[in-house]
Amino acid sequence: MIEAFGLTKRYGERIAVDRLTFTVRPGQVTGFLGPNGAGKSTTMRMILGLDAPSDGRVTVNGKPFVKLDNPMQEVGALLDAKAIHGGRSAYNHLLCLAQSNNLPKRRVGEVLEIVGLTEVARKRSNGFSLGMGQRLGIATALLGDPRILMFDEPVNGLDPEGILWIRNLMKSLAAEGRTVLVSSHLMSEMEHTADHLLVIGRGRMIADCTVREFIDQNSALAIRARTPDAARLADLVTRTGGKAAAEPDGSLLITELPMQRVGDLAFDHGIRLHELSPLQASLEQAFMELTKDSVEYHASVPVGESA
Repeated sequence: MIEAFGLTKRYGERIAVDRLTFTVRPGQVTGFLGPNGAGKSTTMRMILGLDAPSDGRVTVNGKPFVKLDNPMQEVGALLDAKAIHGGRSAYNHLLCLAQSNNLPKRRVGEVLEIVGLTEVARKRSNGFSLGMGQRLGIATALLGDPRILMFDEPVNGLDPEGILWIRNLMKSLAAEGRTVLVSSHLMSEMEHTADHLLVIGRGRMIADCTVREFIDQNSALAIRARTPDAARLADLVTRTGGKAAAEPDGSLLITELPMQRVGDLAFDHGIRLHELSPLQASLEQAFMELTKDSVEYHASVPVGESA
């Protein structure tokens, strides 16, 4: 378990992390989300003792990370997959870590097999692709067979098969009762992977809830209606206080009215419905809505320029 209490980090006058209090529990995948510059990486570095908090504290299994007796056997982390000596083979990189942390040599072969790098284990890591480097970083995190795993952008550089693999790996680790914290910008992947979410913006906590709760709280109910009398249904919806917009495929996108009320309107006025279904908002839509005022860096789209 990871617990933070009023966790704060200042760099001069700038507050990178502002009084964060949260718990990352075992047995579930916790997604750690936020726009660029929100403070996610700084928070993860403080959990691992790489940065010292300006105020507050964070513990791992009840202790600060620096006080753990066998840190690799309690916490495994992937923060920067490129932080590997390029002249070493994948095998020797892991062997060095195993020997310096009193881990059994057999564990090297085990994690190489888990991440699918057995065939290239003796090759120098500077020849690895981005995806292979990510797999080696994940092998490093798994080396001590820890109960707590932390991954920062773990699917970066992975192909679709690799993304599915890491998704299933994280779920299986959580199912074993481990604590799994993963930071990612891929909302679609987090929607399929995470059970719980911690969302921060400008260093502050703005959501601490399940994925389902997050989507429900930060997106409006939308309904798709298909009918040969779309214009009349749209007029009825509007006059009843809802909104109806015509979609390119001829259907209506209805908001601000419950689905039962739309169905009653159609029935009461003799409008035949071919479809009436709720539209499920995505995690990405809910995330964009909640964090729109917390984005630190905005890019402008050039207007009137040609190639």
